[in-house]
Amino acid sequence: MRIKQGFKLRTVGKEYIVAGEGLAQIDFNKLISLNGSAAYLWEKVEGKDFGVQTLADLLVSKYDIPAGEALTDAADIAKSWIDAGIVEE
Repeated sequence: MRIKQGFKLRTVGKEYIVAGEGLAQIDFNKLISLNGSAAYLWEKVEGKDFGVQTLADLLVSKYDIPAGEALTDAADIAKSWIDAGIVEE
């Protein structure tokens, strides 16, 4: 997977928002809100190829949670990003 070009993470107050920028995202009229964990993952994988396991490993190292829980959470986050159209497989 890879974050699609033209999508940027912004901080608005205490909120993390992903928004499309530039002509390539002209039809994208949504703002995607991320929680702190998802924003952390976004920052770590931005500009890189990654998989669900990469996200899970990052969650384990940052939050010291069990690997199985991290893998489930990472899969959910990846699916939500794909469904929103901000990540390409």
